[in-house]
Amino acid sequence: MRSFCGKVILLLMMLAGMSACVHKGYQVRVHEDAATKKLKGYQKPYSVNGERYEPLRDHNGYVEEGTASWYGPDFHGKLTSCGEIYNMNALTAAHKILPMGTELRVTNLRNHRSLIVRVNDRGPFVKSRIIDLSYAAAQQLDIVASGTAPVRIEAIAGGGSKMVLGPFTVQVGAFTDPGNARRLASQLEKRYGSSSVQRGWVNGTLFHRVRVGSYPEMAAAESVRKEFEAKGTSAAFVVALDKI
Repeated sequence: MRSFCGKVILLLMMLAGMSACVHKGYQVRVHEDAATKKLKGYQKPYSVNGERYEPLRDHNGYVEEGTASWYGPDFHGKLTSCGEIYNMNALTAAHKILPMGTELRVTNLRNHRSLIVRVNDRGPFVKSRIIDLSYAAAQQLDIVASGTAPVRIEAIAGGGSKMVLGPFTVQVGAFTDPGNARRLASQLEKRYGSSSVQRGWVNGTLFHRVRVGSYPEMAAAESVRKEFEAKGTSAAFVVALDKI
């Protein structure tokens, strides 16, 4: 996970329109010339501790294998590189050069779990790491306890805000008491047509995850997630079902 940054680095990154979520002592420089002057901050070439990065303008065909890490509570509620508020319970990720909004299929090469995330941040700036996952994404891929894992990332053709893979469901809660999970699932099944309780270990604790509905498109699942959010369930998030 990434640590807090100093005030100077924070100011530089905010002016650049990039994430301030880098380690203390990192030196950040944004490169601007006539050709890049009109680009948004996160689209411009930049350097971190002397290493230059050139953000891509097109994600199609992008495939990469390497180490994934994750970031969570320390950055929850803070601005990401693209100006969104970071929500550790959403399926998002940070990448050094892929365009913002790129949808990626991330596969944990240890257990072959796979899901879809959306790039909305820059990083990670740690040697050998290729992607920084949100807490929710890391949890689904079983990376939280280990901190890192070998992964394969594949940009989804077409990408952007339109999700074409599925089906999807919405996770609305996780309980250590299986009885509470079953009761909630039973209540929600009447409203959403289907519900399930999935078990999973996190840091040595067994959680019972309540999920509702099955939706062929991301937009429908996201609509349900927002419905739960409006009712006060801010931890609800969308999960891809096809390889879970």
